[in-house]
Amino acid sequence: MFTGIVEETGKIVAREHTDDGLRLRIGADEVATGLEHGQSISVSGACLTVEEFREREWFEVFLATETVERTYLGDLATGETVNLERAMPADGRFDGHVVQGHVDAVATVTDIESVEEDWFFEFDLPAAFDRYVVEKGSITLDGISLTVADLDEERGRVTVAIIPTTYDLTTLAEKEPGDPVHLEVDVLAKYVERLLEARFD
Repeated sequence: MFTGIVEETGKIVAREHTDDGLRLRIGADEVATGLEHGQSISVSGACLTVEEFREREWFEVFLATETVERTYLGDLATGETVNLERAMPADGRFDGHVVQGHVDAVATVTDIESVEEDWFFEFDLPAAFDRYVVEKGSITLDGISLTVADLDEERGRVTVAIIPTTYDLTTLAEKEPGDPVHLEVDVLAKYVERLLEARFD
């Protein structure tokens, strides 16, 4: 489990296609410290497993075909950046919200507006996912825990307010309208939906 609080950004330093998927080597400092084989890391919101690593330099993860198809990670070139977060320890501080690292879909940046020191990002939600989003609720975009500032249900778009720290420490500073982002809706909304379906069936 993750919290959506990005620890640092890393760079894709190598890619290797295989018959079963794609292997990525990601350069990192803090996140590549004290790793173990099999450890989980959120890479721009996708939970991936560490296969190899070099302390404070890089780690490697494997993306199965399903992960490549569900995310945009397979489209990233060497040199591009990703958001990184290690799984939360059982005794760790919970600063964000419950993030599984299971990407639901790929959303699209539709508008970016700078207002004084803050930024407002608007995203186009894929069909059928807007029902899991509520104003002032939590949403995960590229592995970042964010609060919904506005929801336009008619257009299927969501707006989030980004403070300078989040803007500077994540990949959001590099995003432009038309760029993809990984979407993970609040899992609690999914559980509520499932329970209500079971109750009224």
